Amino acid sequence: MKSDDLITVGLDILGGTPVFKGTRVPVKTLFDYLEDNYSLDAFLECFPSVTRAMACQILERSELALLEPAAA
Repeated sequence: MKSDDLITVGLDILGGTPVFKGTRVPVKTLFDYLEDNYSLDAFLECFPSVTRAMACQILERSELALLEPAAA
C-alpha cells in the first residue's frame, strides 16, 4: 500500500485532519489509543471501518520514518 492508499486529507473531511482512507477516523486516534495503553484490537473493535492491514501499515511506516537515518 502506498501512503495515498492509506490516508486521506481533505478540507471536506474533518477540516483537513488526516484520516484513514475511506473512513472518517483520524489517524491520530490510533496513536491516542496506543498511548493510552489500549491494544490494537481494542482500536479496531471501536473503529471497524479501519482494517488491521491499514492500521499495521500506518504503524510500520511511522516506525520507518522515525528510525530512518538523517540525510547527511
